[in-house]
Amino acid sequence: MVCLLIALSGVLPGAPLLVAANRDERYDRPADVITVLRPHAPRILGGRDAVAGGTWLAVNEYGLVAGLTNQPLAGPRDDTRRSRGELPLAFAAHPDAATAVAKVCAELDPSDYNPCWLLVGDRHSLFSVGMTGGHRPVVRRLPPGSYVLENVPLNDYSAKARQVTDMVKAGIAEKSGKNVVNGANGANEAGEAIGTGRGSRVGTPAGLSLPSDAGPPGGMNLPGGTEEAEQALAAVLRDHRPAAGPQGHPAGPGQPAGPVQPAGPGQPAGPGQPAGPVRPAELSAACVHTASYGTRSAMIVKVGGTGLPQVFVTDGPPCQAPFQDVTVLWAAPAPGPTR
Repeated sequence: MVCLLIALSGVLPGAPLLVAANRDERYDRPADVITVLRPHAPRILGGRDAVAGGTWLAVNEYGLVAGLTNQPLAGPRDDTRRSRGELPLAFAAHPDAATAVAKVCAELDPSDYNPCWLLVGDRHSLFSVGMTGGHRPVVRRLPPGSYVLENVPLNDYSAKARQVTDMVKAGIAEKSGKNVVNGANGANEAGEAIGTGRGSRVGTPAGLSLPSDAGPPGGMNLPGGTEEAEQALAAVLRDHRPAAGPQGHPAGPGQPAGPVQPAGPGQPAGPGQPAGPVRPAELSAACVHTASYGTRSAMIVKVGGTGLPQVFVTDGPPCQAPFQDVTVLWAAPAPGPTR
């Protein structure tokens, strides 16, 4: 599953949509880092979970990207429910995000799946889809901006999402000399409601500087245009610093159990900041490493104004493995999987 999903929608010249993601999972769960998930009509690229057969992030030839994060559960997941990995594939089977959300969500019942959230976007629009309760998805069309989705709702407080958003803002400004996500980080600024419920962007106070060792990702051969932004996102995906502040949700299956941690001094619990069971601090970093669970791979997708999306992946955690340009898969015969 993706445990960190970053989307910059409508804020970068030359790249209407730029998506970056880290996939965190148990080390013993096999998966294909990237493959052709569907050969045509439309062709879809993404990783494949070798256990359930689904994907955590899918991109199609038209520039539609769909990724999900799971809601951690205090107990075991319900294996009688359908695989959440079906969902990105279902959205990516459509030519554009608006059509995909309208058609797929009309047929979805969240109770058929273990809870999760998705971002679905293309060069024209970005949507959040909540699949955590009831019998209808909660859908919002999001205004242009930068969004960080981890294993909590998009509108809830998250120390990890807050830190990552600050790094994205600072990193792109540092690489490009422009504050291209200015105005995209207002707290509690809601998008247009399509279903029921409430959604907003993650609040971001003063930006954080990038780590001193954050340089261009090894092996990423990027053309001009938004190269600086892609490099900045790659540096964020490699960052190991735990987020400061309370961690507001249980560890979940397959993740190390954490202690009970109330909000610390000077960090009072506010809306969406429960004082209760939390994950260990290392799970609040962008790039996660524990004894049995951690970041297994990363992906960056650039959707330009026209043409096929550019896709870069790492076969391993992005702090150790270089990004590889796999854009050639749009034209190549359907290959065997890359593990």
